Amino acid sequence: MGVRVLVIGTISLCLIPGIDRAEAQTASSDSEVLPAIEVVAPPTTSARPAARPTRGSAAPRATRNVRRVLIYPTAPTPTARSGMDVDKVPAAINAVGAGQIARTGSLNIADALQQQVPGIIISDTTGNPFMPDVQFRGFVASPVAGTPQGLAVYQNGMRINEAFGDTVNWDLIPTAAIRSVTVVTNNPAFGLNALGGAVNVLMKDGFNYHGAEINTMGGSFGRIQSSAQYGKQIDNFSVYGALEGVRDNGYRNFSESAIRRFYGDVGYRTDSSEFHLNMGVAKNNFGAAAAVPVELLQKYWGATYTTPQTTDNRVAYVNLTGKVEATPTWTIEGSARVRAFRQKTVDGNPTETEPCAAPNDTLLCFNDDTNFANGLNGVPIVNPFPADAVLGQIDRTTTRSTTTGATLQATNTDQLFGHNNQFMVGTSFDSGVTRFGASAELGTIGSNYVVNGSGIFLGPSGSPISIGPVSLRATNKYTGLYALDTFDVTDAFSISGGGRFNHASIVLQDQIGTALNGNHTFSRFNPMIGGTYKITPEMTAYAGYSEANRAPTPLELACADPARPCLIAAFLIADPPLKQVVSRTVEAGLRGTKELNIGTLGWKVGAFRATNADDILAIPSPELQGFGYFQNVGRTRRQGIEAQVNLTSKTLQLYASYTLVDARFLDALEIGSNSPFAVDDVVQVLPGNRIPAIPRNRVKVGIDYSVTDAFKVGGDALFVGSQYFVGDESNQAARLPGYSVFNLHASYQINKTFQVYGRVDNILDNRYATYGTFFDRDDIPNFTNGGADFTDPRSVLPARPRAFYAGLKATF
Repeated sequence: MGVRVLVIGTISLCLIPGIDRAEAQTASSDSEVLPAIEVVAPPTTSARPAARPTRGSAAPRATRNVRRVLIYPTAPTPTARSGMDVDKVPAAINAVGAGQIARTGSLNIADALQQQVPGIIISDTTGNPFMPDVQFRGFVASPVAGTPQGLAVYQNGMRINEAFGDTVNWDLIPTAAIRSVTVVTNNPAFGLNALGGAVNVLMKDGFNYHGAEINTMGGSFGRIQSSAQYGKQIDNFSVYGALEGVRDNGYRNFSESAIRRFYGDVGYRTDSSEFHLNMGVAKNNFGAAAAVPVELLQKYWGATYTTPQTTDNRVAYVNLTGKVEATPTWTIEGSARVRAFRQKTVDGNPTETEPCAAPNDTLLCFNDDTNFANGLNGVPIVNPFPADAVLGQIDRTTTRSTTTGATLQATNTDQLFGHNNQFMVGTSFDSGVTRFGASAELGTIGSNYVVNGSGIFLGPSGSPISIGPVSLRATNKYTGLYALDTFDVTDAFSISGGGRFNHASIVLQDQIGTALNGNHTFSRFNPMIGGTYKITPEMTAYAGYSEANRAPTPLELACADPARPCLIAAFLIADPPLKQVVSRTVEAGLRGTKELNIGTLGWKVGAFRATNADDILAIPSPELQGFGYFQNVGRTRRQGIEAQVNLTSKTLQLYASYTLVDARFLDALEIGSNSPFAVDDVVQVLPGNRIPAIPRNRVKVGIDYSVTDAFKVGGDALFVGSQYFVGDESNQAARLPGYSVFNLHASYQINKTFQVYGRVDNILDNRYATYGTFFDRDDIPNFTNGGADFTDPRSVLPARPRAFYAGLKATF
């Protein structure tokens, strides 16, 4: 495909990341977006001092030439002060602070990411807002097993992509306890899965958060949420804790949510060292309503299709981190962690089990009339159901993972050839052990599309397409060694280079038979190079190139045989090999700030191109609805531009951004589909076809205005362009329409302690969908139309209607 040139102009204003503030925040103040440190500014002479003051220096603060440097992370370390001067980062800068998170009124971090980061949008592919897909530049971090993951996510230096499928459970992150979130690109130091970048979450502690806060909000759809946090520094020690709870009935049937989370941190620091022990637990329950046929949605916006669909997530983790300034120019830091995760899912579905044809019509068959549906004892199941019953099945999975890991990193700031230089070298090791199990219970589907279980469980049935109980033990071992150097060629020009070597070992052990047994290793060195040039004191140009890789997950490896597709995320079948995905990314742009009479203006504009080799997709089976397999599909490409402009003053904050994401297949392939344009249930993908579920255009606008010192009002808007339905990889069907959402919010500070606030989401009550796919119209009758067949194969995720919320916050 030819390169397309697009010229964009945007006007807006908003909070600039990294406003100069004291590092320790009170409970009532906004946290800075990027951590800031103080360094000795270079003198006007040609001699260049070290980049940081000597430890124990007795020089009075007023007599030292001190400047504040905003720090951007260069590796997944848990220390806010670790990283690079933001002016020297050869990539786009994307950061969200605690104040920006608080203004969303949400205990879901994905909401703030969508609002503040130009390239991010979210979609509720599960039908539950607390289990979103977060998509950045066309790469996804999703809680849905079987989704090809493209973002690495870290919390205080701890990788939280789950061991079995690299999934990301955003609901387990304690949102009130977040200090800052950065979305890092062009940096392979963040290890496996950072194809499109990495999300780096840093948490609060008692050194940077002082005071106490209680925040309670309630409103539409039975939402009630509350959070409490407390932080205190006592000499060299600190303590911090946050507790959160949410109950929400959901805007669709069977989509209720219950969230319970705790995060705590104990810290100790001196002039030359800092140590933290942080821990967290969460127990969350969700009703996931998933996609629904548009014919049902036209009758009732809260409709569902085949339930129950529930998820139970539990996690507990402990993370020990430390940082020591061994010399004035050498810093050593590291972490050791352990994390236990458990997930249980219940999923009502159509079934391929049906009465056998004569002369075996008293028995049940699976998929055809020649393969008996067997019970757990291996004996064909006698049909216990009435002749007019619509059969279904309840699929249950259990995933238990225990992961341990450690990271060690050293940073040096000695000058090199008389020029400022920052060198970083580190290593990481993560090990995970997962036990996965799945079962299928037969049942009947009622007129409300609820599957009622019968107590009859399926044993091994069907050939080559089969189903049956699964018990699998998977072991992951991920090792990385990385180095990065940033050298100041001149005061204005800096170059960065380095890379990371990744080694992944994945062992699968079938606990029932031998079909899933496998031993796989993947290794690769990913380089990066880039540079920044300060054209003027207020404008910086950047450019960079990097590579990243993703090893196939145990889930993908255990379901990769086209001849033996499986019910993805439930019934694993075989263990053929897959190739690792390799992404090559180039990006360049301009950014700058300028002080104006009306406030501080910040802006950025950049372009990116990421090309994946041997990309992995979940391929639906053309023979069996709901079944599929994972396959390398050749090359794919995601490219585009990002533009953002902000203005912030004491009374006014505005922002606007535009992102174009052009995502395409570069090689031909065939994909199973329920598209009306499919031939024999297969669509032919041609080079240049757009990848479904990736909207091309995204526009974001927001404003906050202080009417008085106590009364503030604001609003934000999101415009997302159209996208192709999943299953329409050939780009023949009409696209899922784009959508726009407008939200308003206001707050009033009653006194120093109490604040009341409110918000209205989707104020125009727009009815739109964030995700679309196709379904098999013959599986289940349309009970709302007298049991006739469905006529429209489209199935979509309806978004939340208009909602009202109000809350009270107390700070002490």
